[in-house]
Amino acid sequence: MERLRSHREFVAVLKCRRRVSDSDIVAHYRVRDDVSDNATATGSRRLGLAVSKAVGNAVVRNTVKRRFRVLAERYQDTLPTSCDVVLRAKPSAAHASFASLDEQTRKLFHAVARKAGRP
Repeated sequence: MERLRSHREFVAVLKCRRRVSDSDIVAHYRVRDDVSDNATATGSRRLGLAVSKAVGNAVVRNTVKRRFRVLAERYQDTLPTSCDVVLRAKPSAAHASFASLDEQTRKLFHAVARKAGRP
């Protein structure tokens, strides 16, 4: 799964105002129209992570980000092909178990696929 890198890409996803959430994670998503979005003509799924200082210190935030990357990689095939997802951690994500985050990510990615009308 590729990564969202620029501020412009993050803002494009967040401006769509499409999101699904659970107790520890909020997933903002956007299905790109690759014809008009010339920045990414590959049609691949992209992931962005937003973990604020409210979650914890740098060690805790990096742990949460590593967990999110592993889980997103695990469930990426659930998403539509040209989908951008920003996973935003709630402060409670710092204390959540990996199994809990795994279940939440699975549910959120299935909800995104259902709402986005996966082809």
